[in-house]
Amino acid sequence: MKILRKIIHIDEELCDGCGQCVPACEEGAIEIVNGKARLVAEKYCDGLGACLGNCPTGALKIIEREAEDFDEEAVHEYLAQKQKTACPSNKLFDLGPAACACANKPDFLTEKQSMLGHWPIQIRLVPPHAPFLRDGNLLVVADCAAIACPDFHERFVAGKVILMGCPKFDDQKEYVEKFREIFIKNNISSLSTVIMEVPCCSSMLGILKKALQEAGKDYTIKYTVIGIKGPVLKEGEETP
Repeated sequence: MKILRKIIHIDEELCDGCGQCVPACEEGAIEIVNGKARLVAEKYCDGLGACLGNCPTGALKIIEREAEDFDEEAVHEYLAQKQKTACPSNKLFDLGPAACACANKPDFLTEKQSMLGHWPIQIRLVPPHAPFLRDGNLLVVADCAAIACPDFHERFVAGKVILMGCPKFDDQKEYVEKFREIFIKNNISSLSTVIMEVPCCSSMLGILKKALQEAGKDYTIKYTVIGIKGPVLKEGEETP
């Protein structure tokens, strides 16, 4: 049955198929089809417009028209089915405490293991409602830092929820919006970041501060600066 209600409208001429709106829609109502964003089904769109701020071309807007009513139960069923068939980069995995099995053994009796406890880890791929974010010790990492630091896993990863990205080449506005939603929807236990010594990396701190301000949160941000050759150059704390 169709009713008069608010729903997303996608201007195909403006849409460039960037896909930034897809992860922004928690109901999964939008997909990229033949290079353009498409509404999967009217009943999956709640009409609240969470995807609007993620469109760089202004192709999305909320309009009022006759449409099938929003069906929350159908959304849950759709997302569950989608999770079963999705690419691994779009699935959420709780990998468990990988370090525990070896924690009490001497080094010569153990093999090196990943300390990573969840998947995915890219900032743009992790939805704000991901279950591993709740009460998590959030560590935001500049991509290059994990490669430059030779003992990155042992030093930083255990017990942390890792989100990685590049503050230079990725959309900083999008990052601010993503972290703002994460801070609003989750009771983050601690917040830290690992960045490189290069100037572009320092903007990660600014992104986190702005997101905290917009979310009305006052977490202390612990930061670590890694040198290009791998050493820890600086550690400290900042507040919004």
